[in-house]
Amino acid sequence: MALEERVRELAEEVQPPDEGAVVRARERHLALTKPPGSLGRLEEIGARLAGMVGEVPPPVPENPAVVICAGDHGVLARGVSPWPQEVTAAMVGNFCAGGAAANAIARSVGARVSVLDVGVASELERHPLLRAAKKRAGTDDLSRGPAMGREDAARAVMSGAGIAGELIESGVDLLVPGDMGIANTTPAAALISAFTGRSPEETTGRGTGIDDETFELKVRVVDEALKLHEPDPSDPLGVLAALGGLEHAAIAGLILTSAVYGVPVVLDGVVSNSAALVARALAPDCVGYAIAGHLSVEPGAEAALEQLGLEPILDLRMRLGEGTGGLLAVPVVQAAARVLGEMATMKEMGIG
Repeated sequence: MALEERVRELAEEVQPPDEGAVVRARERHLALTKPPGSLGRLEEIGARLAGMVGEVPPPVPENPAVVICAGDHGVLARGVSPWPQEVTAAMVGNFCAGGAAANAIARSVGARVSVLDVGVASELERHPLLRAAKKRAGTDDLSRGPAMGREDAARAVMSGAGIAGELIESGVDLLVPGDMGIANTTPAAALISAFTGRSPEETTGRGTGIDDETFELKVRVVDEALKLHEPDPSDPLGVLAALGGLEHAAIAGLILTSAVYGVPVVLDGVVSNSAALVARALAPDCVGYAIAGHLSVEPGAEAALEQLGLEPILDLRMRLGEGTGGLLAVPVVQAAARVLGEMATMKEMGIG
């Protein structure tokens, strides 16, 4: 119960964005040397950034970081993915070695990389980029029983909150949640169905590119899990424990802590979107600090973003995870802040 109380206390710390700053940012855009609205959605992103920090113009987030939360899943035993569980640990090693797509894209946008082991089934070698927060080696099969206990879920939430707080205190001013866990799009689909009311057919995708037979099985597994647990969205920690993954929980904690600090979170794909639904159920105002980086081809991603009221910046037909789509949107977010602060006004240019 102590851990659950800590999660509740964290959620209660989230305050709504500064709507006055949002209004002032929109007014400033009207005064800049451009036709009104000519920068399209970039203007609204800038206004939202102003609301997050309570400043106009908002500071440019110059120190982004991606946090790749990693965990394994008992539901893999049902055959929902053709990849073996050992790939999770292998990819954690790849992140630490700098050889994954997330590393390459992070270098492109100047983001630091951190990896959080919140539930990888294998033992991992120590590495400067790797944070250890594992209290259990993956989840149980969510289609046969709860994926984890409520205390496990709460502990994972606080693990994500902890690393977010450490990074922000060290100077990080924008966070991208990433994920790694073979079979983790199955719990993502289940969470999205639970919080949106959409059917498994609407929220379940092909993940790593599964064939038709495996896809049909995956839909059935999600449906079985929903019928077994009858999740109650008014009890978000209970839904998370029954259906989620440890990395989903950690990302929810990261989102909550970022909101507490007023730091923007650029969401990635279906896993971070499903975690954002959990975070919103815990603290509705946290969505005011979230930006949808891209639209994953996983159908659940779009369903989740619609429920969150977020419009994605990019649509590159991606479905990798790792934080890759969120990282690619970072320069757009930075530009949205920069134009508010660095463009001249009509008055400064002597234009009536």
